Amino acid sequence: MELCMAAQEDATPWEVLHEGPLPKINPEVPGTETLLDGRAHFSLLGVVRRKPARMDAESTRSKSCSDKLALRQVSSLLSCETSRLIAPTENAYLAGLILPEEEISQVGCDRSFGENGRMQALGGQSWPRETKLKESTPGYRFRPFQVLSVPSEEVATLWPFAKPKYMPCPAFSLEQEGDPSTSGAKSKKSRPGNVSAVWILAPSYHYPSAMTMDTGTKSLPTLCRSKTGLYETIINGVKQGNRASSPGARGASSLSRAKLWALYREIAPSVPRSYRPDVSQAESLVDAPDSMDGPDADDSHANTIRHHMPDITTYQDFKNPSSLKDPLQIRRQAIEDAKLVLKGWMPNSGDESWGLDVLVDPRKRKR
Repeated sequence: MELCMAAQEDATPWEVLHEGPLPKINPEVPGTETLLDGRAHFSLLGVVRRKPARMDAESTRSKSCSDKLALRQVSSLLSCETSRLIAPTENAYLAGLILPEEEISQVGCDRSFGENGRMQALGGQSWPRETKLKESTPGYRFRPFQVLSVPSEEVATLWPFAKPKYMPCPAFSLEQEGDPSTSGAKSKKSRPGNVSAVWILAPSYHYPSAMTMDTGTKSLPTLCRSKTGLYETIINGVKQGNRASSPGARGASSLSRAKLWALYREIAPSVPRSYRPDVSQAESLVDAPDSMDGPDADDSHANTIRHHMPDITTYQDFKNPSSLKDPLQIRRQAIEDAKLVLKGWMPNSGDESWGLDVLVDPRKRKR
């Protein structure tokens, strides 16, 4: 908020004129919350907001980047799919956030991310609840990251095509506008593009990768002497050359939820497994399959995968935990507790009632 206010001619918090009451931010009353605009209510700090947008933009429940990064300090970088395969250790969390030095507000960063800021109540907690985990024991906990700065000169060198800052054009007279010496003084115009480039380093092992074979090409390029594992050009959420209305398996990005779910189903049967009746009745993966005694009894995240899930037909079912000791249930507990601290967090749900049949191309082949 400090950066948004500083960009105004008058940095004083705006006086919001409302015909009715201010948006409610009490998370204890479901259905009564209103997600704050990203560029309004500057007087309310430490509250979850929408992504900053124009005032006439369509209202969404997509959160601002700072709010989502704050939640990741508890939920780690693991997604729903990877949390079934990988235990949340310290390496699954962000260690630092690098920002240009002129775009860092220390007060705002401490309030948003710091251990003494809005997430202070989560300090010392760990999940599963009612457990005291060692620092080396896998588990979810509040791990604040550092905010590191980069000099502005280095930023300009590394990212020459970065979004330019708004610079007011100087006023010229009619005679000066025709002068070639003053033509370069005008600020350059630019607009954001809708094309995204995805490049992933090739794996170090020599086994065939499902992600690599999905490119549809026999040879992969090399970037800075590094072999390519996956590369895509995405436009409006689908791979270039496909329609966003019906992408199918061919147009779906490998980073899409459907492709990641399908990849998980392909990986799961080949993962080593072991049976732990004290954790769940499902087949599960352990961190030390060669050990006779198994993992540490306190390690509730040693089992992180169920191989056979015949009842799962929708993505919503895939996201739901199967039991109280399911790793997904532990992850959900950590996220729910973090959202109680992040005041004003509204769930962005309602788009999970689809299955893997979305990757099936319904169109008939041309004769």
